[in-house]
Amino acid sequence: MGVRTAAGEYRGRGVILCCGGASYPGTGSNGDGYKLAAALGHTIVKPTPSLVPLVERGPWCRQLMGLSLRNCGVKVTQQGKKKPVYEDFGELLFTHFGLSGPTILSASAHLHPMEPGKYTVHVDLKPALSEQQLDARLLRELEAHKNKIFANSLEELLPQKLIPVAVERSGIPGETRCHSVTKEQRRALLALLKDFSVEIEGFRPIAEAIVTSGGVSLKEIDPRTMESKRVKGLYFAGEMIDADAYTGGYNLQIAFATGKLSGSVAGLDKSRRVAAQDESRTPL
Repeated sequence: MGVRTAAGEYRGRGVILCCGGASYPGTGSNGDGYKLAAALGHTIVKPTPSLVPLVERGPWCRQLMGLSLRNCGVKVTQQGKKKPVYEDFGELLFTHFGLSGPTILSASAHLHPMEPGKYTVHVDLKPALSEQQLDARLLRELEAHKNKIFANSLEELLPQKLIPVAVERSGIPGETRCHSVTKEQRRALLALLKDFSVEIEGFRPIAEAIVTSGGVSLKEIDPRTMESKRVKGLYFAGEMIDADAYTGGYNLQIAFATGKLSGSVAGLDKSRRVAAQDESRTPL
């Protein structure tokens, strides 16, 4: 077993392919490992971005660029399905292209396959309040500012940058006096605050993704040794295999664990390799 390069040939007991995914091409992780694996007869699950910001299919996020929300509810729905694809609570960031932040990056791992308009992100701007509680709050705010125009009455309810967008999307004319806001208009504002929806066009480029989803099919790798089932003496490790997880060190753990396993087994002679495989079958 060995490797042939422009600088010469190198032989050993095994060869480990750990070339990374297709994210961060500036570091050399540009997807070349997939080409090598495919040339050796392996199936490559199509590489796609994961843990990646989302591009909006609309004009709202651009107007809110730079606004960060700390405590909001996030739910992602898929067109034609009632059950949410993903739900979370935490931080979210509006950008010039769409949405980012921890909740969005984690949500992106569930949005496969991605198609324009297939997914919608629903942001609960007031998750600590039920609809009834929020409606009571809106009544108090409108009463407290009854002589103000509606566009100038939301400072205590929303971040300043969000107010013009909320006014526009609520359908309530900004110059309306608070005492003239109707029940139907108030319910429209309530619905918006509990469900600020953003339709998704797609992912940001894979070069901006934290990890790559896809890679060498796990069906063609022995999980006890990380050895290829197609080419004896060939091993895989890290992000070029079809395994990815959430943020929080989990992808690093995948890389470390598969690297340690493949490196340990590939360096053994044949008899010790068989013993290692037998030991991996022994229950703890």
